[in-house]
Amino acid sequence: MDTQSFSKTPNIIEVILRPQQNPINLKLRSVSNTTHVEKKLIRDIFLDDNESFEEAEIFYPSKMNDVNIPIQVDIPNKKPETSNVVQAFLMSDSKIQNRPDTPVGLAKNDDKQTSPFIIANTSEATLDHLQNDCIIPVFSKDNEKTIAHQEFIEVVLSAVQTVFPHHHITEPEIRVSHQIKGRIPSAIHKAVKELLEHEKTIYYERMAFVIKVPSITDRVNGNEISLTVGGVRSYNLENLYNKKSLERFKFFIGFQNQICMNMCINTDGFLEDMRVGSLQDLYTRVLETIQGYNAELHLMEMKELTQYYLSEHQFAQLIGRSRLYQHLPKSEKQNIPLLNFNDSHINTIAKDYYEDKNFCRQEDGRINLWNVYNLFTQANKSSYIDTFLDRNLNAFEFSKDIQKMLNDSSDYHWFLS
Repeated sequence: MDTQSFSKTPNIIEVILRPQQNPINLKLRSVSNTTHVEKKLIRDIFLDDNESFEEAEIFYPSKMNDVNIPIQVDIPNKKPETSNVVQAFLMSDSKIQNRPDTPVGLAKNDDKQTSPFIIANTSEATLDHLQNDCIIPVFSKDNEKTIAHQEFIEVVLSAVQTVFPHHHITEPEIRVSHQIKGRIPSAIHKAVKELLEHEKTIYYERMAFVIKVPSITDRVNGNEISLTVGGVRSYNLENLYNKKSLERFKFFIGFQNQICMNMCINTDGFLEDMRVGSLQDLYTRVLETIQGYNAELHLMEMKELTQYYLSEHQFAQLIGRSRLYQHLPKSEKQNIPLLNFNDSHINTIAKDYYEDKNFCRQEDGRINLWNVYNLFTQANKSSYIDTFLDRNLNAFEFSKDIQKMLNDSSDYHWFLS
């Protein structure tokens, strides 16, 4: 079971006791020793040569910041420039050196959305709940506070607003798990049933969130996918019983399948182990990742999956080999593509091959790799928060490996042999 022992709860401080900090003048650091990637305008990525903005599925509303129900996010204020059209993945350094100071107007998530991006043992939370109802863990030996969940979300919101100031940004969809409960000192002798609400304290050990940019979309195999950013924070990865050290986060930029809310993540849009010591470092790393993300390549790779099919016999081989993979000797696994899914996930994939209304087999038993990929990401919704993004990336890499097998790549035959 993926559970933690909470016999030793770290010191905590209440939100209302946090000192007010002056806004930090954040500077974007240059990235050195990185491979040069050709970056293109957003219209060159999503539009054909003979298309215009009016004809495209990607649209730029005339009032990008005019939203129905704005909420206030506690970030410094600075209005984004509106005189020039923003290039979504290519901006000059002069425009992104400082965090924007304007409260971000966020669009409401689609009320028709019925499927969360992760299920497992998680529950829904709001930014207001994290800000006002949750206490903040500290490092025990020096009482330094950790970067709170809500601060992580606010930094990402700030970075997304900087890169996409002319686009609608949805409210964060937040999922939390592993609630840590406590009580204030005055209630030390009260029975649980006698505790009043203000006498209870909570925080969440694990948190995941996504933020969509719904005006940037494309279609793969008839499924609408929308640009999405998000992250994961797990306090169980921190040593809260020591002095303050670099803290760990996971961040991604990719796409979300609007049919099923499955996440689509690739390597250059994912920071698996982001270690930072301050909000400034966190903001810089998030911006660097957004800028380095190659949306064109990611879309091309996903669309290529739709051109390859597995027969019913091949899919059955894939399921059987996936079960055997868990028990292979370590020496034999070295030359086989990594598969980070367990038997429970494989059972779900096998079931959905017949029953999923969006990604099931065709009448002749065939199934394309785009649907296979989505069967994996659909099963991944039952993963715990701290392994969710890693397995999502593995699903994409594994699907590309299956594509290599179908192209007769000599190194990737084990799963279909």
